[in-house]
Amino acid sequence: MNNIDGIHATTEGLAQFATGYFDYLSTVLSSVDDAAVDALGEFLLDARERNATIFIAGNGGSASTATTMANDLGSDVMRKTGTDRPLRMLALTDNNSVLTAVANDTGYENVFVYQLRIHYRPGDVLLVISASGNSPNVVQATEWVHAQGGKVAGLLGFGGGKLKDMCDVALHFKTEPGEYGPVEDAHLVVNHILAHWLQRNLKP
Repeated sequence: MNNIDGIHATTEGLAQFATGYFDYLSTVLSSVDDAAVDALGEFLLDARERNATIFIAGNGGSASTATTMANDLGSDVMRKTGTDRPLRMLALTDNNSVLTAVANDTGYENVFVYQLRIHYRPGDVLLVISASGNSPNVVQATEWVHAQGGKVAGLLGFGGGKLKDMCDVALHFKTEPGEYGPVEDAHLVVNHILAHWLQRNLKP
């Protein structure tokens, strides 16, 4: 029984379940290392200073988070700060034609690395989002970027998976395996924290 099942088994009605979920989500959020949060901020700001592209990759709910982060940390921060040096954010999840063509023709494990082979330039970085830390296409993209001498940051959950030790910077929100909801919630919270922080720190 994972934590979500346990909350459901010990509460009555939606309101009590929600309260239990909120309490558990607070525990998940507090499990991340503060130093890793600072390191992720530096990772992004360093890429900005070098005018490097920050590619983002993830599957399912993590793909939605990748799209959201590309908007919130890229164009939205630029619009709200007026900065002439925005973060160059590009979600590798957003071109349906490329995703489906690569998946159909060569295998789903290649959908991110094929795009990186086209668009990646020396100095660019990769931000991976994975609840399990084991998604083959994200692991392959991480390996490829490292082979080019690039850096990778990760938003992870569960036990951290393979990516926990592969990422140069890792925000690991510790949960039981299969608890996608709290992990994906935590990753979106990180996005919004970064967005609000950047809005206040990048104003000319």
